[in-house]
Order: sequence, then C-alpha cells, then structure tokens
Amino acid sequence: MPGRVLVATDGSATAAEAVRWAAALASQNDAELMLVRVLTPAEAPDAGTAGTVATDLAQLAAQHAGSRGKARVLVDDDPARAIVRIAVEEKADLVVVGSAGMAGRKEFLLGNVPNRVSHLSSCSVVIVKTGQESTTTTGDANSVSGDRPQDKPYLLARTMELVRIVTKHRLGEALHGGLGHATARRMFAQRLRVALDEMGPTFAKIGQALSTRPDLLPPEIIEELATLQDHVSPLTQEQVVGVMENELSVPWEDVFESIDPQPLAAGTIAQVHRATLTGGIRVVVKVQRPNARADIERDLELLRAFAHRAEKRAGIKQFIDVAGVVDQLSTSLVRELDFRREAESITRMHDVLQSYPRLGVPRLYTELSTSRVLVMEEIAGLPIDAVPAGTARTEAARQLLESYFHQVIGVGFFHADPHPGNLVWRDDRLYFLDFGMVGEIDDDTRELLMLLLFALWRNDPGLLADVALTLSGSGARVGPGFEKELSELLTRYHDAPLADISLGVVLQEMTQTALRHGVRLPASLILASKALAQMQLAAAGLDPKLDPVAVAGSFISRLLLQRLRKGMDPSKLVSEFLRFRMRASRLSEVLEQFTEGRDGSGPEIRLRGAEELEKTIRQAGRRVALGLGLAGALVAATVSVNIRESGAGRKGIPVRRSPSRRLRGR
Repeated sequence: MPGRVLVATDGSATAAEAVRWAAALASQNDAELMLVRVLTPAEAPDAGTAGTVATDLAQLAAQHAGSRGKARVLVDDDPARAIVRIAVEEKADLVVVGSAGMAGRKEFLLGNVPNRVSHLSSCSVVIVKTGQESTTTTGDANSVSGDRPQDKPYLLARTMELVRIVTKHRLGEALHGGLGHATARRMFAQRLRVALDEMGPTFAKIGQALSTRPDLLPPEIIEELATLQDHVSPLTQEQVVGVMENELSVPWEDVFESIDPQPLAAGTIAQVHRATLTGGIRVVVKVQRPNARADIERDLELLRAFAHRAEKRAGIKQFIDVAGVVDQLSTSLVRELDFRREAESITRMHDVLQSYPRLGVPRLYTELSTSRVLVMEEIAGLPIDAVPAGTARTEAARQLLESYFHQVIGVGFFHADPHPGNLVWRDDRLYFLDFGMVGEIDDDTRELLMLLLFALWRNDPGLLADVALTLSGSGARVGPGFEKELSELLTRYHDAPLADISLGVVLQEMTQTALRHGVRLPASLILASKALAQMQLAAAGLDPKLDPVAVAGSFISRLLLQRLRKGMDPSKLVSEFLRFRMRASRLSEVLEQFTEGRDGSGPEIRLRGAEELEKTIRQAGRRVALGLGLAGALVAATVSVNIRESGAGRKGIPVRRSPSRRLRGR
C-alpha cells in the first residue's frame, strides 16, 4: 500500500478529477498526499506568479488531505521530467496523472505528459481517465464514400459548390463552343486551372496528376495544369499524434524521442516531419491527413458522375476521353493513398540500384511503417546544384543517367518524378527521395522501346514509325505525313552536338507527333520520357561533358550482349536470322498483295469483317518487320563482339569508324 501519493495537476477541471481520485486513495491508506504543479517559463514569467500558484495549491492540498496534504510548485520547460524528479526527491510510492495530457499539451518537443511520466518514472504510475477525450482523427480513414448516412448531405452540398465554381468560370460555355482550335483549348485550359484551384486540394491534386498525361489531354491543357500547386493548411500537432498513435497502436513516445513540430512539407495527401527515434537515429515521418481518403473518394465519386454526363457531349468526347481520365486518376490516387505501395517501391529501387555505388535510397523502417505512416532514414545533405567537383560527382552523373536506362529498359521499374528537389547528395552518393510516383513498363513494351532507341540512334524514321504504331497497338493506317514529321524530327536533332541532345525530350516530341496523327502511345512510355528528360538535365548539371547518346548506346550494347551470352550461339543466330528473313520476305509479299494490292481496275469483292482482318494482318506485318529489325540489331552486336574479341580491327580488317560526333552512325 502506498505511503506517499504524488498527483500532478495543471489547474484544469479534468486534472481536478485526478486530484480527487488520488486524495481518495491516500485517505483509504492513511497516506500522505503531495500535489505538484509544473509551470513553464511562459506561464510563470516572474516569482510572483509562481508564489500565487503555490499558495492556491497548498490550500487545495489541505482541503483534500488536511495535515497529510502538501504542495510543490516548480518552473521547468519539461513538465514530465520535472514531475518525475519531484517524485524521486519526495520518495513517492505512487504517481497519479490525468489522461487529458495536462491541459491538452501534446507538443512534439515536450510530448504527452502522462505518457512520458509513465515511461520515465521509477515508481508505479496511475493514469486516471479524466473528462471527455478529444478526438484527433475525424472519420475512419478506411471508410468508403457513400456508405455512411452523413455522406449524402455532404455530396449534395459539395455538388452545389462545384456547380457554382464551374458556372462562375464559364467552363460549360467554353465547352459548348468546342475545342477544335488551339486558341479555344488554351482559353478553356486557363479557366479549368483557376476552377480546379478554387475547388480545393483534391481537385488541385487531380489537375497535377493530369499534367503528366499528354496521352489523355491536349498539350494546351497539360501546360496550364502543370502550374497548379498544393494549397493546404498544415495538420495540427494533435492530428499528427492521433494518426501516428492510431497506426502504431502505442503512444508515439514509445517510438520517437522527439518530432519536429514544424513540417518539412504539407500536401493534399500527407505531411512530412523530421523526427528522432528513441535510439537517437534521425528519420523523416510521412503522415497521411486524417480525412485524405474520404475526401478524395467523395470528390472522385462526383467526378465519375461528371464523366458520365460529359461522355454524352460530342464536343468533349472528340478531344478528351473523360471516362478514361477519371479511371486513370482513380487508380493513381488510390495507390498513392496506400503508403505500403511507396514502401515497396523504396525496397525495390534499393535492389535495382545495387550495381551503382554512387546512387542510393533512404533506409526504410518497415516495422514502423503502415498504410498511413511511413518512416524513413533522414538524408540530410546537399542539393544537386551544390555538389562539390571531383571524381565522385562525375561518376555519379554517368551512373545516374545509365541507371535510368537500366530502370526503364532493363527492369521496367523507374522513379517517375526525379526533379532536383528529389535528389540529395550525401557522403559522395546521390540519393533518390519521394517514391510516391513510380512507373512500370511491361516486357513487350521494353523490347519495343529498345528498338525505338535503336531507330533514333540509326536515324531511321521508317523504323521509328513502325515501332510507334506497334507500341500503340493500332492496326490503323496512317498517312505519309507521320513518317515525314518523324524524319523532320530526326533531321532537327541530327545536326545537334550529342551533348545537347536530350533523349527524353526527343521521345516527348515523338509522342506529341504521334498523338497529332491519332497514334496513342502507352502511358508508361510517356511517363518514362518525361522522367528521362528530367534525369538527363540533372546528370548534365553534375557533368556538362557527359555524352548521353554514348551512355545510351553503351548500355543497350551491353544489354544485348548479356542476352546473347545467356543462351545464343552467334553463328546459329546469323543462320536463323537469314532463314527468318527469307520466310518473312515471302510472307510480306503475300500480306502486301492482300492489303495493298488492289489497283482498283476491276470489280472488288469486300467481305464482311474484312476490315478487322486487315487490321490484324497489318499488326502482324509490323511485328514481323520489327522482329527483323531487332534480329538485325542482335546480329550487328554479335558481329561487333566477334570483331572486338578476335582483335580483327587491329589485324588490318577495316572497322568503320564514324568521323562525326553526330546522331547518325553512332
């Protein structure tokens, strides 16, 4: 039985409940009762204030315990440690605190006082549940919109608000006039950006996501939406604590020694804080906003309703696949709401970069990460434009660029947002940050992408057009204008120094050209071309002399050789290639006679369903042609390897060297 009971109070009504509970316990056991109050320096700017509080507290102690009651007042900037220190000095057998957090104080640097007292105290601690506990998280983060009664009034009010904004910015008027001209699309884009910004964080996030999808929207709209920014109020400390403790199922002080109250970043979905683990390790913590999922799902529900109505308007449907846009957004945003996906991406990228010693990713604390909380190593370093000159910097530049070819073509998994803010230099290594946006490319698309780069390398617009059509999965005919524009694109870059050529930009321009001719390339390729353009800019900043085309050519050559060495006999490959070429030549003649051989001079018989058959045959023809192209590339690589390995070039066998450092012939 306790002989001396110490109870902490801050003078609040809820703390008074803890005092009454402790007084009753002390009375039952005829024990001494010690009332303690800790004032922060801000609460007691002078001795007079502390003296007044001490007098009042002594009267309260006497009221509850008579002569057994005592009181102490202390000024300290850490209430929890002060309470524990007094308990030791007074040789208390039991410490009693209320559960309300000492006047609601949950500041990160001080922590939740009751929890910290229980961790620091060497004697028993009783936390008395007092008052009405505040709710720090409103709504269930895993709830699905529309399944609760209160959602319906919200949706109605939100719908009215969105209709008001759409009407205010005359979006319907702009659509009614049609989007057939660039000027009309530009005007609509400006109105749309302003409207999305006014609609709130969720729609701003939607606009940002759309700005990365030129395959879904016209370029005028893409350009305007790219200027959207997040405008959200930071979460309160109580909200952050609520999410953490709900996800980790323990008081946050059990995991973290301290958390910086000032957020590093605050976005539509999450907020990021610096923190220190109990072992002193510096980390960053990404915490999802309490209502992020519910808010986004509700707004997506409204967006789907809009898409359903918009599909009926020819003026919109002609230029924008609204239903497709909403589906893509839903998938992307729902994925971003689950932090476990980002955790998987960090782990996967760590494995991808194993062969690049100058590159790295933050360590992930898997045991502390959930679907709504992500804990990672803090990478405190230099921005990419402040990296000191030296060998490490130039090596990192080359590895950075080559790693991107490896990510995109080698493994089909890449960081999709490598802007300078997501790259940090520390200890002679360049670290990738923020894996909220990653891209994936399937095996078939990667093979075709390798052939596409080969076509760029060889300055072959015909092959480039065939690859683009095959990538799009389109069996439709395209006019000669498509190949002509691709030829003009290659010619424009043909005369540029290699160091000035951005393969990512070339791919982006090729994508825009394809879209103008109705050839839609895979979204993964579009995302990869944008990321590659960003990555090449970063690499060029580290090493302006780096030759991007040489890096690409070297990587593709090595990749081809690795595949050859895994199971292909070079002599057999050449034989099979020649045999395949003979068969493909005969097949091509038959296909051409079937699809192109009508001269229109005689009666023509058209079979029902023949158009679909032609489309299939044209697709097959392109596959055959591309197969030949890739086989040719493999043969060329094989011959090149044999020449290098036999030393033929040194024995007088002429090996063609390109005199020019231009795109052609490299």
